[in-house]
Amino acid sequence: MTSPMPAPVPPPYAATTGPRLRSPAGLCRAAAVLLGLVIATDLFACFADLLEMDVAGDMAGDIAAGRALGDDVVDRADHADALYGASGIAQGTALVATAVVYLCWLWRVRVNAEVFDAARHRMRRGWTIGGWFCPIVNLWFPRRIVADIWDASAPWGARNGHALINAWWTAWLVGLLVGRFADSSSRQAERADELREAAKAMLISDALDVVAAVLAIVVVVRLTRRQEHKVLSGRLPAPAFG
Repeated sequence: MTSPMPAPVPPPYAATTGPRLRSPAGLCRAAAVLLGLVIATDLFACFADLLEMDVAGDMAGDIAAGRALGDDVVDRADHADALYGASGIAQGTALVATAVVYLCWLWRVRVNAEVFDAARHRMRRGWTIGGWFCPIVNLWFPRRIVADIWDASAPWGARNGHALINAWWTAWLVGLLVGRFADSSSRQAERADELREAAKAMLISDALDVVAAVLAIVVVVRLTRRQEHKVLSGRLPAPAFG
Protein backbone atom coordinates (compact mmCIF):
# COMPACT_ATOMS: atom_id res chain seq x y z
CA MET A 1 0.00 0.00 0.00
CA THR A 2 1.14 3.48 -0.73
CA SER A 3 1.48 5.97 2.08
CA PRO A 4 -1.20 8.67 2.25
CA MET A 5 -0.42 12.01 0.61
CA PRO A 6 0.68 14.70 3.06
CA ALA A 7 -1.87 17.35 3.91
CA PRO A 8 -1.52 20.51 1.81
CA VAL A 9 0.32 23.39 3.42
CA PRO A 10 -1.96 26.37 4.07
CA PRO A 11 -1.16 29.41 1.92
CA PRO A 12 0.81 32.23 3.55
CA TYR A 13 -1.03 35.12 5.17
CA ALA A 14 -0.39 37.37 2.18
CA ALA A 15 -2.55 35.09 0.04
CA THR A 16 -5.63 35.54 2.21
CA THR A 17 -8.26 38.20 1.80
CA GLY A 18 -7.67 39.79 5.20
CA PRO A 19 -5.78 43.01 5.91
CA ARG A 20 -2.21 43.10 4.62
CA LEU A 21 0.84 45.02 5.73
CA ARG A 22 1.84 47.90 3.48
CA SER A 23 4.62 50.37 4.13
CA PRO A 24 3.41 53.80 5.32
CA ALA A 25 6.82 55.42 4.68
CA GLY A 26 5.87 57.27 1.49
CA LEU A 27 2.64 58.65 2.93
CA CYS A 28 4.53 59.55 6.10
CA ARG A 29 6.95 61.74 4.15
CA ALA A 30 4.14 63.38 2.17
CA ALA A 31 2.10 64.07 5.31
CA ALA A 32 5.12 65.53 7.11
CA VAL A 33 5.88 67.87 4.19
CA LEU A 34 2.29 69.08 3.99
CA LEU A 35 2.14 69.57 7.75
CA GLY A 36 5.24 71.73 7.31
CA LEU A 37 3.24 73.76 4.77
CA VAL A 38 0.48 74.13 7.37
CA ILE A 39 3.05 75.49 9.82
CA ALA A 40 4.26 78.01 7.23
CA THR A 41 0.72 79.27 6.55
CA ASP A 42 0.01 79.46 10.28
CA LEU A 43 3.13 81.58 10.81
CA PHE A 44 1.97 83.85 7.99
CA ALA A 45 -1.42 84.06 9.73
CA CYS A 46 0.30 84.98 13.02
CA PHE A 47 2.05 87.85 11.23
CA ALA A 48 -1.29 89.02 9.80
CA ASP A 49 -2.87 88.76 13.27
CA LEU A 50 -0.16 90.96 14.75
CA LEU A 51 -0.67 93.61 12.04
CA GLU A 52 -4.42 93.50 12.63
CA MET A 53 -3.94 93.91 16.38
CA ASP A 54 -1.52 96.80 15.91
CA VAL A 55 -3.69 98.84 13.56
CA ALA A 56 -6.89 98.09 15.50
CA GLY A 57 -5.15 99.30 18.67
CA ASP A 58 -4.12 102.55 16.97
CA MET A 59 -7.64 103.06 15.65
CA ALA A 60 -9.10 102.46 19.11
CA GLY A 61 -6.65 104.96 20.59
CA ASP A 62 -7.51 107.65 18.04
CA ILE A 63 -11.23 107.13 18.53
CA ALA A 64 -10.91 107.23 22.33
CA ALA A 65 -8.94 110.49 22.08
CA GLY A 66 -11.53 112.02 19.75
CA ARG A 67 -9.11 112.23 16.82
CA ALA A 68 -10.07 111.57 13.22
CA LEU A 69 -8.44 108.56 11.62
CA GLY A 70 -5.50 109.60 9.45
CA ASP A 71 -4.86 108.36 5.93
CA ASP A 72 -1.86 106.34 7.11
CA VAL A 73 -4.00 104.44 9.64
CA VAL A 74 -6.66 103.74 7.02
CA ASP A 75 -4.02 102.48 4.57
CA ARG A 76 -2.51 100.24 7.25
CA ALA A 77 -5.96 98.92 8.11
CA ASP A 78 -6.62 98.06 4.45
CA HIS A 79 -3.22 96.36 4.19
CA ALA A 80 -3.80 94.39 7.40
CA ASP A 81 -7.26 93.30 6.24
CA ALA A 82 -5.86 92.12 2.90
CA LEU A 83 -3.15 90.05 4.60
CA TYR A 84 -5.67 88.72 7.11
CA GLY A 85 -7.91 87.47 4.30
CA ALA A 86 -5.00 86.06 2.28
CA SER A 87 -3.68 84.15 5.29
CA GLY A 88 -7.11 82.58 5.84
CA ILE A 89 -7.23 81.38 2.23
CA ALA A 90 -3.69 79.99 2.47
CA GLN A 91 -4.51 78.18 5.71
CA GLY A 92 -7.68 76.66 4.29
CA THR A 93 -5.95 75.44 1.13
CA ALA A 94 -3.04 73.91 3.06
CA LEU A 95 -5.42 72.27 5.54
CA VAL A 96 -7.51 70.57 2.85
CA ALA A 97 -4.46 69.23 1.00
CA THR A 98 -2.88 68.02 4.22
CA ALA A 99 -6.08 66.38 5.47
CA VAL A 100 -6.37 64.24 2.33
CA VAL A 101 -2.82 62.89 2.59
CA TYR A 102 -2.91 62.59 6.38
CA LEU A 103 -6.10 60.50 6.28
CA CYS A 104 -4.56 58.24 3.63
CA TRP A 105 -1.57 57.73 5.94
CA LEU A 106 -3.84 57.15 8.94
CA TRP A 107 -5.86 54.52 7.06
CA ARG A 108 -2.65 52.74 6.05
CA VAL A 109 -1.26 52.56 9.58
CA ARG A 110 -4.67 51.52 10.95
CA VAL A 111 -4.84 48.53 8.58
CA ASN A 112 -1.25 47.60 9.52
CA ALA A 113 -2.13 47.87 13.20
CA GLU A 114 -5.00 45.41 12.71
CA VAL A 115 -2.48 42.91 11.37
CA PHE A 116 -0.24 43.48 14.38
CA ASP A 117 -3.00 43.17 16.99
CA ALA A 118 -6.65 43.27 15.96
CA ALA A 119 -7.85 43.10 19.57
CA ARG A 120 -6.32 46.48 20.45
CA HIS A 121 -8.85 48.55 18.51
CA ARG A 122 -11.92 49.89 20.23
CA MET A 123 -13.42 51.47 17.10
CA ARG A 124 -14.38 49.96 13.76
CA ARG A 125 -12.09 50.74 10.86
CA GLY A 126 -14.59 53.08 9.20
CA TRP A 127 -14.28 55.51 12.09
CA THR A 128 -10.66 56.11 11.07
CA ILE A 129 -12.06 58.53 8.47
CA GLY A 130 -15.60 59.11 9.68
CA GLY A 131 -14.53 60.01 13.20
CA TRP A 132 -13.06 63.30 11.95
CA PHE A 133 -16.29 64.46 10.28
CA CYS A 134 -19.05 63.25 12.59
CA PRO A 135 -20.12 66.10 14.92
CA ILE A 136 -19.54 65.78 18.67
CA VAL A 137 -17.66 62.46 18.50
CA ASN A 138 -14.92 64.14 16.44
CA LEU A 139 -13.84 65.73 19.71
CA TRP A 140 -12.40 62.41 20.94
CA PHE A 141 -12.78 59.58 18.40
CA PRO A 142 -9.69 60.50 16.31
CA ARG A 143 -7.49 60.66 19.40
CA ARG A 144 -8.76 57.24 20.55
CA ILE A 145 -8.12 55.70 17.14
CA VAL A 146 -4.56 57.04 16.96
CA ALA A 147 -3.89 55.82 20.51
CA ASP A 148 -5.11 52.32 19.60
CA ILE A 149 -2.89 52.27 16.50
CA TRP A 150 0.03 53.44 18.64
CA ASP A 151 -0.55 50.62 21.15
CA ALA A 152 -0.94 47.92 18.50
CA SER A 153 2.26 49.09 16.78
CA ALA A 154 4.37 49.02 19.95
CA PRO A 155 7.24 46.54 20.31
CA TRP A 156 6.18 43.22 21.76
CA GLY A 157 5.83 43.40 25.52
CA ALA A 158 6.55 47.16 25.67
CA ARG A 159 4.63 49.49 27.95
CA ASN A 160 2.65 52.17 26.13
CA GLY A 161 2.30 55.82 27.02
CA HIS A 162 0.16 58.41 25.29
CA ALA A 163 1.81 61.66 26.43
CA LEU A 164 2.78 62.67 22.89
CA ILE A 165 -0.64 61.85 21.47
CA ASN A 166 -2.40 63.67 24.31
CA ALA A 167 -0.23 66.77 23.81
CA TRP A 168 -0.93 66.80 20.07
CA TRP A 169 -4.67 66.32 20.49
CA THR A 170 -4.95 68.92 23.26
CA ALA A 171 -3.13 71.56 21.20
CA TRP A 172 -5.27 70.78 18.15
CA LEU A 173 -8.56 70.80 20.06
CA VAL A 174 -7.90 73.95 22.10
CA GLY A 175 -6.63 75.79 19.02
CA LEU A 176 -9.75 74.77 17.10
CA LEU A 177 -12.10 75.97 19.84
CA VAL A 178 -10.24 79.25 20.32
CA GLY A 179 -10.26 79.78 16.56
CA ARG A 180 -14.04 79.37 16.39
CA PHE A 181 -14.45 81.83 19.25
CA ALA A 182 -12.11 84.31 17.53
CA ASP A 183 -13.93 83.98 14.20
CA SER A 184 -17.29 84.57 15.88
CA SER A 185 -15.91 87.57 17.80
CA SER A 186 -14.47 89.05 14.61
CA ARG A 187 -17.79 88.76 12.77
CA GLN A 188 -19.68 90.41 15.63
CA ALA A 189 -17.12 93.14 16.35
CA GLU A 190 -18.35 96.68 15.78
CA ARG A 191 -15.61 98.70 17.49
CA ALA A 192 -11.86 98.86 16.94
CA ASP A 193 -11.11 97.55 20.43
CA GLU A 194 -13.37 94.54 19.77
CA LEU A 195 -11.52 93.86 16.52
CA ARG A 196 -8.24 93.99 18.42
CA GLU A 197 -9.43 91.43 20.97
CA ALA A 198 -10.70 89.16 18.19
CA ALA A 199 -7.33 89.38 16.41
CA LYS A 200 -5.58 88.56 19.70
CA ALA A 201 -7.71 85.44 20.12
CA MET A 202 -6.99 84.43 16.53
CA LEU A 203 -3.26 84.87 17.17
CA ILE A 204 -3.52 82.43 20.08
CA SER A 205 -5.44 79.98 17.88
CA ASP A 206 -2.89 80.19 15.06
CA ALA A 207 0.01 79.75 17.50
CA LEU A 208 -1.65 76.67 18.98
CA ASP A 209 -2.17 75.33 15.46
CA VAL A 210 1.58 75.66 14.87
CA VAL A 211 2.24 73.65 18.02
CA ALA A 212 -0.35 71.03 17.01
CA ALA A 213 1.15 70.70 13.51
CA VAL A 214 4.67 70.26 14.91
CA LEU A 215 3.42 67.58 17.31
CA ALA A 216 1.45 65.95 14.49
CA ILE A 217 4.66 65.59 12.47
CA VAL A 218 6.32 63.92 15.45
CA VAL A 219 3.36 61.54 15.88
CA VAL A 220 3.33 60.64 12.17
CA VAL A 221 7.07 59.99 12.04
CA ARG A 222 7.29 58.05 15.30
CA LEU A 223 4.22 55.92 14.59
CA THR A 224 5.57 55.05 11.14
CA ARG A 225 8.91 54.08 12.68
CA ARG A 226 7.16 51.93 15.31
CA GLN A 227 5.49 49.95 12.57
CA GLU A 228 8.71 49.61 10.58
CA HIS A 229 10.60 48.41 13.67
CA LYS A 230 7.85 45.93 14.48
CA VAL A 231 8.11 44.46 10.99
CA LEU A 232 11.90 44.25 11.26
CA SER A 233 11.57 42.39 14.56
CA GLY A 234 10.35 39.40 12.51
CA ARG A 235 7.74 38.37 15.08
CA LEU A 236 4.67 38.94 12.93
CA PRO A 237 1.68 36.92 11.74
CA ALA A 238 2.35 38.29 8.24
CA PRO A 239 5.23 38.96 5.84
CA ALA A 240 7.10 42.24 5.79
CA PHE A 241 5.75 45.34 4.10
CA GLY A 242 4.84 44.86 0.47
